[in-house]
Amino acid sequence: MTHFVRPSLGLIGRVVAILLFATLVEFAMSTVLYERASQFSVRDDEGRRLAEHLVIARRLVATRPPAERAEMARAVSTAHYAMAWQADAPPPSDRSLSEMRSKVLAWEPVLQSAPLRMRLEPAGTGSFVTGGAALPDGSWIHFRTAEAIDSLDESRSRILIALGIAAAVMALGGGLIGRTLRPMRLLASAADRFGMGKSEPLAEEGPAEVRRVITAFNRMQARIQQLITDRTQALAAVGHDIRTPLARLRLRAESIESAPVRDEILDDVAEMDAMVGSLLAFLGGEDDPEKPVLADLAVLCATLADDAVDHGRAVEYVGPYHLEHVFRQLGMKRALSNLVDNGLHHGTEVTIGLTKTSDAVVVTIEDNGPGIPPEQLQSVLEPFVRLDTARRRDTLGLGLGLAIVVRAVALEKGTLSLVNRPEGGLRAEIRLPTVS
Repeated sequence: MTHFVRPSLGLIGRVVAILLFATLVEFAMSTVLYERASQFSVRDDEGRRLAEHLVIARRLVATRPPAERAEMARAVSTAHYAMAWQADAPPPSDRSLSEMRSKVLAWEPVLQSAPLRMRLEPAGTGSFVTGGAALPDGSWIHFRTAEAIDSLDESRSRILIALGIAAAVMALGGGLIGRTLRPMRLLASAADRFGMGKSEPLAEEGPAEVRRVITAFNRMQARIQQLITDRTQALAAVGHDIRTPLARLRLRAESIESAPVRDEILDDVAEMDAMVGSLLAFLGGEDDPEKPVLADLAVLCATLADDAVDHGRAVEYVGPYHLEHVFRQLGMKRALSNLVDNGLHHGTEVTIGLTKTSDAVVVTIEDNGPGIPPEQLQSVLEPFVRLDTARRRDTLGLGLGLAIVVRAVALEKGTLSLVNRPEGGLRAEIRLPTVS
């Protein structure tokens, strides 16, 4: 079966196409602006001819007796300008024609000695230029253009049109480039979600280069997800297979008559079981099958303290009787248990504290042990790290207890901090943000 691949421009091709399109639009609008400027130039020429015609007409009319001036004014009229002589002055000059009036006076300085008035007379979509120039005896020769002109100020119109074209082209080009790069933004968001454990295929769209990247990303996350699933299943199988002989070994150790040998073997079995449990808890936690629910965190803390007391350990709970919060019960119980066990292993007394602030729920675990060197307070949170200088070497497990706590707290979007107490011992603080 033959597959037909739809031709598509690459990322560079699309950017070039967008720039070409923007250039064409700019060229087209610039052509319109040029034509507009040409029209302004033509009007400048008309203004120059008006100045010249007005000087000649004023001179001819002024040399005639008053009775012949009206006829002379009509005689000097042309197809472009209508001339008339009147004793009355025309209306005052219009401010919108101040630039054109200044140009006329600059072109024909002789008109500066006589009052010159110019104004616009609206007519349809345009306006006629009307006005008059005073004669030496105080009478006026009036004029009016035969063709209507645009009433916009020339320089202002050119600036506004140029700015409008530039803004339109920039907005259009930016929108097209943003649309072209949209699949890259979606890819970045998908990568962030995948980093948080949320795997979902991304639609393969966009330029050819981007589609190839998205295809590779989808394949990569599918392979990684499959590796995680296979590893989790393998860990579950290995954990079951290892714990079965450990259980048999524990039963056989019970039959050993020598108490010291029996206790040593049982301690070794307990240590191996703790190692397997911590390893499975740490390496099998990516799926996060547990969902957060509204539960009583105070009851959980009090229960951990009571269980420890029942086993002859000095654990005290200080806090409210009830404090409801949305969290993962099993994960938080495992985290708090690890902190309590850690404190009891390196100290003799542990205090569980629970308080609530305006924006967080704070759980503290304090012990009276030797503490941790300040320079190692952060490294101890990393997996497989065991401190031999500050803690005893007979620590159970693989150094994953605090790493499991860090992961459990991160799932709740909280923070874990360790600090040495001034009076001695370690203080572990878990801050869980409250749901607004």
